[in-house]
Amino acid sequence: MERTALAYWLRSPGSGEIRSLALRSPGPGEVLVRTLYSGVSRGTETLVFDGRVPESQHDVMRAPFQEGDFPGPVKYGYLNAGVVEEAGDPGLVGRTVFCLYPHQTRYVVPADAVTPVPEAVPARRAVLAGTVETAVNAVWDAAPALGDRIAVVGAGMVGCCVASVLSRFPAVRVELVDSDPARAAVAEALGVPFALPGQAAGECDTVVHASTSQEGLARSLELAAADAEIIELSWYGDRKVGVPLGEAFHSRRLVLRSSQVGALPPARRTRRTFADRMALALELLADPALETLITGESRFGELPEVMPRIAAGELPALCHLITYDDITDDDASAEAPGAEGSRAG
Repeated sequence: MERTALAYWLRSPGSGEIRSLALRSPGPGEVLVRTLYSGVSRGTETLVFDGRVPESQHDVMRAPFQEGDFPGPVKYGYLNAGVVEEAGDPGLVGRTVFCLYPHQTRYVVPADAVTPVPEAVPARRAVLAGTVETAVNAVWDAAPALGDRIAVVGAGMVGCCVASVLSRFPAVRVELVDSDPARAAVAEALGVPFALPGQAAGECDTVVHASTSQEGLARSLELAAADAEIIELSWYGDRKVGVPLGEAFHSRRLVLRSSQVGALPPARRTRRTFADRMALALELLADPALETLITGESRFGELPEVMPRIAAGELPALCHLITYDDITDDDASAEAPGAEGSRAG
């Protein structure tokens, strides 16, 4: 019987479906991975689901193993942890790996596209690797120094990961700032002090902004000390955001600088690779406190119904975990028409 897999596709903005597809055997230098868990990256995947990726950014925003094009049909996602079932390298067979792959039951990729997950990291926590990788990149951009005063504005998935990584630096004061008081519990679990925007400590040497809101960016500028940097991590899609560059912005000689995971920071490009960065992210995930960022869970077959709820804010998860333990070979084979077969939401 022909081997098949099931994948989640965004059919058009606001509407997703499960499709079946023929799955080829791995060739030399490739691996076959069976997915254990995938994660919904709420911020970016909501923008994709709503069709809010600007046309000018269609190429830039392509995920490594994306199929189709924005606004749809498109197979999108990049938080996937699975187990290698077949590989040319026998040492990889049976290993748990992370891959920047969409929501799909099985897939074939080059062996160098997967990163082995350390034994100290459970597979379900490994889906956070893509977000922790973004945090590592942001911290490299921020370049904190001993004793720095740092605010992270926005306690979403990325902001929480950044705060967690920064809190490991010696003698650094880190405060996680968010307008939602409920995020205080997440900050406490991560071991990071929390503050509402109006209560946040100012005179910061660095402010990392990740709230994806105009108000958060304005508050970030206010919290920065003279000659400080604001590292902008938020991605707004097609939304236009006003930046308050009047008042004391120029007299305090503030610097507003972007950080984006698609490129290594200039200071690291000659000495680090993307593989180095991903391996470091997985190493950092040995901290069990990061498990608190997984705040929702659904089965793979529920994705067509779950994604609209995540996008609408009905499921206000940081990372929403997708489980695959109820998927069998028979489930995929039952949809053997290939890309023609689907279950729409």
